[in-house]
Amino acid sequence: MAKPLAGLVVLDLTHVLAGPFCSTQLVDLGARVIKIERPGLGDDTRAFPPFLDGESAYFAALNHGKSSIALDLKAEDDRAIFERLLQRADVVLENYRPGVMERLGYGWDDLHARLPRLIYGAVSGFGHTGPEAGKPAYDMVAQARGGVMSITGESGGPPVRVGASIGDVVAGMYLTQGILAALIARGQSGLGQKVDISMLDAQLAIQEHAIAITGATGVPPGPTGARHPTITPFATYRARDGFVVIAAGNDAIFARLCAALGLDNLPDDPDYATNAARCQRPDLLKRLIETITLTRDVDHWITVLEHAGVPTGRVQNMAQVLRDPQILSRNMVVTLQTDGDRPAFVAAGNPIKMSDLPDGTTRPPAPRLDQDRQQILAWLDTDATGR
Repeated sequence: MAKPLAGLVVLDLTHVLAGPFCSTQLVDLGARVIKIERPGLGDDTRAFPPFLDGESAYFAALNHGKSSIALDLKAEDDRAIFERLLQRADVVLENYRPGVMERLGYGWDDLHARLPRLIYGAVSGFGHTGPEAGKPAYDMVAQARGGVMSITGESGGPPVRVGASIGDVVAGMYLTQGILAALIARGQSGLGQKVDISMLDAQLAIQEHAIAITGATGVPPGPTGARHPTITPFATYRARDGFVVIAAGNDAIFARLCAALGLDNLPDDPDYATNAARCQRPDLLKRLIETITLTRDVDHWITVLEHAGVPTGRVQNMAQVLRDPQILSRNMVVTLQTDGDRPAFVAAGNPIKMSDLPDGTTRPPAPRLDQDRQQILAWLDTDATGR
């Protein structure tokens, strides 16, 4: 079966995380992604640990299935190659600071005038408009400015960065959405458009409760640890050998939870009968629950709670995640193919499951720097139907 983006050509000038995260999603959906890297150095993440046989596991996980060509866009010969690539491209992605592509002669206005069908995707810290458009940013800056760090961590503690780089990753996800929307629009109008994604904007867009609470009350919420800010009980609870998540999202689930734990009087107690009442005393309710959960192991409580229809799960470390039968059954841990001369890296699979989208257990490897130059140049020498 052909993948949905088969035949789409993407020139990927992005580096590190947000842009490559997007282009990897496009690869998984069938696009041909040509990664354009700096001669001699390549993507910064080629130098990020950990390494296997001298190759970065970080780079491999984010760039598998792409082609690589090293081009200096200030050098005449390399610019000539890039110009030829532009003629064959559907999408250009970049994550430079605003103004860099314009100085090179490849900004949106210039490219759109010459190549009106080309879609231009840009991801940056603060976007291409506004008073701070030119400022640099990394993931932690976006998390801080966007308010995420203010609601992460334990109550009374210092601000905490979310462990995953959601400043970059969420921006990369929105860039993918924007590119796909632009492709649909081009099918209707025949014209490409610019997709301008700000890491700061993306952090604001994912905060449903914090925005709702602040907008309604005027009081910004603070961190609540693992506890949900407006639903109780909805947190982690200690068992004898670890932690178990209990997510009682409504009063009916709370009643089933109480029956499973032997707390039969609580659903009829005015202090606990409704979610609003429970949210007034989350710490006391946590102590009541943990008095029971501490008596048995996590496995016991997972079995009991699942039988009762209470949403639950163990708190897993990443080694456990990579062995999780449910995750493995959905091809969410894939092996990067190797010819025996390269390490066998693993990466996250494609979470977009479509009925006609092939979803194997392996992926092509990440490219070595400039390894596909000759193949790409030969492809450029074919006519346009050879794409």
